[in-house]
Amino acid sequence: MAETKKYTGGCHCGRFTFEVDTDLGTAISCNCSICTKRGLLLTFATPEQFALKKGQQDELKKYQFNKKVIDHLFCPDCGVEAFGTGKTPDGKTMFAINVRCLEGVDLAALQPRPVDGRSF
Repeated sequence: MAETKKYTGGCHCGRFTFEVDTDLGTAISCNCSICTKRGLLLTFATPEQFALKKGQQDELKKYQFNKKVIDHLFCPDCGVEAFGTGKTPDGKTMFAINVRCLEGVDLAALQPRPVDGRSF
């Protein structure tokens, strides 16, 4: 059964903070080039489950690659990618949350599902 909880998170310097309701049991470890290089573990949330508490999304730097369907967003001060945005296959907005940027999470207790992002 899904266990959705509220988490707080943000970038390293604190310029951007957020709250998200998500189930860390659905976390993934993607092997695409950017997730591998940045060490991202991801969980996902709808816009209703995500709230930026500090900073403005348009102040974040955006990076896109490959099919350019995901906005990798990072703090212009510390460079951390705490979250990104994209579209689901049916066109709905989705937030990809960097689990490593959430407070109070025991990363060793997680069992992220491997995803073969290199093949997309």
